[in-house]
Amino acid sequence: MRRDNILFVTEGKNYLDESIRDNLAENGFKVYQCVSEKEELLKATQRELVGMVLFVDDKILHAANKLEAIKEFALQEDLPIFLLGQKEDIIRAQSVLPPHTVRESYIRPIDIKDMSLNIRMSVDRFSGEERRNILVVDDSGAYLRSVREWLGDKYQVTLANSGTMAIKSMTLKKPDLILLDYEMPVVSGKQVLEMIRWEPEFSEIPVIFLTGKNDKASIMNVMGLKPDGYLLKSMEPTEIVRAVDEFFSKQRL
Repeated sequence: MRRDNILFVTEGKNYLDESIRDNLAENGFKVYQCVSEKEELLKATQRELVGMVLFVDDKILHAANKLEAIKEFALQEDLPIFLLGQKEDIIRAQSVLPPHTVRESYIRPIDIKDMSLNIRMSVDRFSGEERRNILVVDDSGAYLRSVREWLGDKYQVTLANSGTMAIKSMTLKKPDLILLDYEMPVVSGKQVLEMIRWEPEFSEIPVIFLTGKNDKASIMNVMGLKPDGYLLKSMEPTEIVRAVDEFFSKQRL
């Protein structure tokens, strides 16, 4: 049986935690347990994790910054999260965590064996999905996080807040599509596109510009660089998701 690394975040140390660990292990997981502290979560990034089981309780919900630390970790690692706890606690956690990262929720009381088996099957489905990788490049951290939330259900989303970071990211993992901010400071979207087209390894990667300007002159300047399209930042999130879906559909055809 293959052993996949899974992170179990809990504030307690009791028989229920032990039962969860044992049952996850029986279903092929190597379990790493930690508390919801930023330093502990940071250590977990050194492992190739396939998911996170989060035991939500008052200790997490009422402590300053614990849930925010988990949220930050979830966005960085892009892992499926499995929530366990009382109904009201899960609802509160869901209001903070990025929606696309919460895979399933288990309301107590539960059958630990059934939960562990369901997590195993869900992880297998998640790992088996051939999700397209989209690199989003924008100098606004808030906009980057928003785009990840919009597209994260369907696609693997990598974020870069500068042209330099974008190039570095591409050398680590070649994206299937780049959404590139046209109006970035220091190194503009135009310059980033030129660097991409200059490198033979990256020259065929499709690039769609993101722009906040929709006047005729601005659009002509954008399209004059011959990207694979452009999207207005003012578009509704559902429109942006639909445009990306349509792009990949046309690409397959």
